Amino acid sequence: MSQPPRHSDRDRSLVRASDIGLWVRCQRMWWLAVVQRAPHERPAALDDGNTMHAAHGVQVNRSRQRQRWGVRLALAGGGLAVITLALLLLTR
Repeated sequence: MSQPPRHSDRDRSLVRASDIGLWVRCQRMWWLAVVQRAPHERPAALDDGNTMHAAHGVQVNRSRQRQRWGVRLALAGGGLAVITLALLLLTR
């Protein structure tokens, strides 16, 4: 398992939701995990969480891609409907 970036190596302008959640739960736990990089008590649980988050990210990307295609197809269908109506009205 690759180690997360050290707290000092991270972009300090970026605040992660997991950091906030850990801080709210226990400031000492946050300090140990982020600043001191103490090993986690259950590394297998972290690996499972990372795997689940990666799979979720793939699903989110697919959903966004399908949504973009849906908008494109809806616009194309609307355009065809307008063209069809215009042609019908012009041929009368």
